[in-house]
Amino acid sequence: MSMKREKVRFVSGETECAAWHYPGTNGACVIMAGGGGVTKEPGTDAFAGRFNDAGFAVLAFDYRHLGESGGRPRQVVRIKEQLADWQAAIACAAALPGVDPAKLAIWGFSLSGGHIFGVAARTPRLAAAIAQVPNADGPAAARNAMRHQRPAAMLRLTGTGVLDALGGLLGRGPLLVPLDGKPGTVALVTTPDSVDADRALNPGNRYPEWLQAIAARSTFGIGSYRPGRDAPRVRCPLLVLVCDQDQTALAGPAAAAARRAPRGELVRMPGGHYEPFLGGHERAVEAELSFLRRHLLEQADRTAVQVPRA
Repeated sequence: MSMKREKVRFVSGETECAAWHYPGTNGACVIMAGGGGVTKEPGTDAFAGRFNDAGFAVLAFDYRHLGESGGRPRQVVRIKEQLADWQAAIACAAALPGVDPAKLAIWGFSLSGGHIFGVAARTPRLAAAIAQVPNADGPAAARNAMRHQRPAAMLRLTGTGVLDALGGLLGRGPLLVPLDGKPGTVALVTTPDSVDADRALNPGNRYPEWLQAIAARSTFGIGSYRPGRDAPRVRCPLLVLVCDQDQTALAGPAAAAARRAPRGELVRMPGGHYEPFLGGHERAVEAELSFLRRHLLEQADRTAVQVPRA
């Protein structure tokens, strides 16, 4: 896997976001971000390297408040800010050397996969979009998560979130909770497949600097977020990859969103939320590369051929 990349920064809001730029050879660029609380290295390395090996440039970034990006307080996930970070990242990618602004695609998984619907709907310049195991319906995912959690732990998580939100209003630092855990522990997610996160994204502790925790106040915004509703307004080709046993983001709402998108394509595969990073990695990569080639390279070539010469 190619790891020839360089660090770049771009302004978003009142701070800077950090990103890895993988120079490509075919003029197309894939803009990428990890899931909720997941930084760019564990969240994108496995796919970014493969896309880059196939000739695509990649811009993989950290949202503000996370990883190497700026922003205080730390470890806070704010949906509107992350959506704004996407727009800033797209603008950055369009200006990269060797990148054709007409050949831009976006890629995200889990919470970021949900962002893909809204970002694509609001960004007509995009040539393609990939939502991998997206959280398309936060309330549905939250209701399902409650089935895999104990009532006392749910109450403690809610109470911690309220205290953290109140503390935020007073300028206090965030109260952190783990991204995942076993039922009975206070964590963002305790679904059966959530425990695969470290094995899938951080094998052998490859990324020891990744803080696998999130501000408890962030749970409210994530739980009420329903980005799949934007699917009918996505005009570019949209690939939605779902895993049928996904208990964290749920396959049903994501598949329904794919069917509502005018140019939606649905790929289903067995397994849980993190299967595309585990045993299903090759299948996921090949499906996504095939999609990117068709819509960023082959379609562009056909369009160029059809343009009459003066």
